[in-house]
Amino acid sequence: MVCVVGAASFAGSAAAQNNEPIKPIPVESKLAPEMVKLGEQLFNDKRLSRDNSMSCASCHNLARGGIDNLATSIGIGGAKGPINAPTVFNGALSFRQFWDGRANTLEEQAAWPVHNPVEMGSNWVEVLGKLNKDATLVAQFKSNFPDGLQPKNIQTAIGVFGRSLNTPNARFDKYLRGDKTAINAGEIKGYELFKKYGCVACHQGVAVGGNMFQTFGVMGDYFAKRGNPTDADLGRFNVTKNPNDKHVFKVPSLRNVALTAPYFHDGSAKTLNDAVSVMFKYQLGRAASQEDQDYIVMFLKTLTGEYKGKPLSDSSSTASK
Repeated sequence: MVCVVGAASFAGSAAAQNNEPIKPIPVESKLAPEMVKLGEQLFNDKRLSRDNSMSCASCHNLARGGIDNLATSIGIGGAKGPINAPTVFNGALSFRQFWDGRANTLEEQAAWPVHNPVEMGSNWVEVLGKLNKDATLVAQFKSNFPDGLQPKNIQTAIGVFGRSLNTPNARFDKYLRGDKTAINAGEIKGYELFKKYGCVACHQGVAVGGNMFQTFGVMGDYFAKRGNPTDADLGRFNVTKNPNDKHVFKVPSLRNVALTAPYFHDGSAKTLNDAVSVMFKYQLGRAASQEDQDYIVMFLKTLTGEYKGKPLSDSSSTASK
């Protein structure tokens, strides 16, 4: 009898999930531990940069929601980058990488910062020259790849580590799986408003976004209002050169969004409340009371998940202020 009740409960929970536009992140991982470990070492290895000053973790700090909390990132020699660093958490759940979607996979993405003159300012010849002097690292590559230490294998290892950065078990995931005590009444109301106002048109699925491109400023000229246009504001156009792609960006995932201030590709929204207000004005073209916006922010904070079995902390973020 207990088994029958449990099965019925699970079926009911699954049915509830199927009726929702947002899906929980799967908890299980089938990644090879040794490959994840190698990728993590490379993710934190400053030898990937020309002057040995920058690693992937420099702009994607896992203790800060996978970002650097800067409007635009700082690269080698203190060079100021043109765009906000997106979080690396749950990157594998996105259909493209970078704001403009120029990389199709995490493995492809891994090569870009190494070669970007403002980020790491290096190249594979320089990187291999340094890494090949590390006998331990060379041995690790030989044990994981038949052809050893090669650029494509560096990209593969970093990509595998990136795939390990999913953050399951957010309170909202638990709610979707049937734990109705995981979020409170105000957060539930925020979710209902999130759906009612149409936020889910772009922010849905497992990543709560990350699965489409969208114009920034559908219902108003955001860039004219903000002023000081930059090449980074052109978004997808920089990749395709199609005039229809001007100001088009990958819709960001809202997973762990309470940790990743400042917001948008230009880092112009300092708080989560600011970002929600901008979305109502320029993406939805709708007015919402401050109370409704506050409820939506309450819901968004339930999307903070766990990494390595521990809840991510927002102690370093200004998003909740």
